[in-house]
Amino acid sequence: MSLRLQLNLIVTAMLGIFASVLIGLQIDNVRRSVHEEVLGANVVATQLLSRMQWVYGASGLEGMAGFLAQVGRIRANEVELRDGQDTLIYRSPPPVYKAGRSSPQWYNQLVASPLQPQEIGLPNGRIILRADPSRAILDGWDDLSPMLWMVLAGFVLGNALVYALVGQVLKPLHRVMQGLRRMAQGDYDTRMADLSGREGRLVSLAFNHMAQSVQDSIEAKREAKAATQALADNRELTQTIHGRIELERAAIARELHDELGQQVTAIKSVGLAIARRAAGSDATIEQSARLVMGCADQIYDSVHRLIAQLRPLALDRFGLHDALRDMLADCQLHHPGVLLNFEMPEPLDRLDDALATAVYRIVQEAMSNALRHAQARRIDVRVYAAGAALRMELVDDGVGRIGQWNAVGRYGVSGMRERTQALGGSFDLDQMEPAGVRVRVRLPLKFKPMGA
Repeated sequence: MSLRLQLNLIVTAMLGIFASVLIGLQIDNVRRSVHEEVLGANVVATQLLSRMQWVYGASGLEGMAGFLAQVGRIRANEVELRDGQDTLIYRSPPPVYKAGRSSPQWYNQLVASPLQPQEIGLPNGRIILRADPSRAILDGWDDLSPMLWMVLAGFVLGNALVYALVGQVLKPLHRVMQGLRRMAQGDYDTRMADLSGREGRLVSLAFNHMAQSVQDSIEAKREAKAATQALADNRELTQTIHGRIELERAAIARELHDELGQQVTAIKSVGLAIARRAAGSDATIEQSARLVMGCADQIYDSVHRLIAQLRPLALDRFGLHDALRDMLADCQLHHPGVLLNFEMPEPLDRLDDALATAVYRIVQEAMSNALRHAQARRIDVRVYAAGAALRMELVDDGVGRIGQWNAVGRYGVSGMRERTQALGGSFDLDQMEPAGVRVRVRLPLKFKPMGA
């Protein structure tokens, strides 16, 4: 049901109530008037006929009938004369006032005020006096009929006028509905011109503000979607770059291990042979040969450490658990005063290569920060699976602050965060009290497919 029809029905109901009250008051007024007139006429007629006993005494029932015939109809009353056997001798003639007409039966029932018939006793008969309000009711009906037609005409015209005025008043609302419909269809540039009236201007202003807000929100969502897509693309690119870098590191590590390692071993072997031949004959050559052997050992150790930094061979051969253990053992060797605790309840074999590499690199970078920058004396590393996620926690007791980790020129934290986000995980830094930093990483757990 439309708002226009609802308002029109409300006004119709109010007009109907007003008309009903007006007609009811008019009918009640007619009822009172009819009652007073009929009652007064009946009392007068009763008193008049009661004092006509001398007519009966002079000429009997015939004389009384002749007298009543001469009197004629008494207003608002019917008179009957009956003898002792209840035979009708005389009845008042029908009314000549508005003869042949009568009011509707329903109206008669509304305004009629019935009175009990009055009887005047005679020695051998009786006079019956009955109230007849029909003419008084007809007068009331004649007064009410024009009023009913006027009320009906006013009701119809009033409803038509209200319907037209409500339609005129609701025109701005139709414009608002059209604007909303256009916006629902995707036309967010919709704006409304100022409507007439103070309220109309407020409505148009509110609509335009709402439309602008919706448009801004849609644009913001589009930009956010584009930014999210760009971020996803960047993460995918970052993951690809990290994968390529790891492949190149692995290739370089293999080359260093296979080629340079063999050459260093050959140099050491040649130096050993020279030293043995020069032993006892030329001390200078023997000392030089042994110096070459010492340099070869240093080069071998340096290459070994470089290989571990480029690509831990244990990660490819034995898995994440052994690779982390080897890295921490190497750190312990170079930092004997630091207490290192490593906990990995499950070996988690067959982890996805990208996942295992990311965890290894994150632990490696976090260890480097704790040892080199925070001067930590205790480092706890824990790697474990929790449901569908792989979690890593590294806690140190160093003097480092989170603000220092994120300082300009330091890319370790950014690298750890990028590695984590590229795999769809979360990375958090927590400042520990009284000292220390906790690194928390959560990554989706993923394993290599069977047979890979």
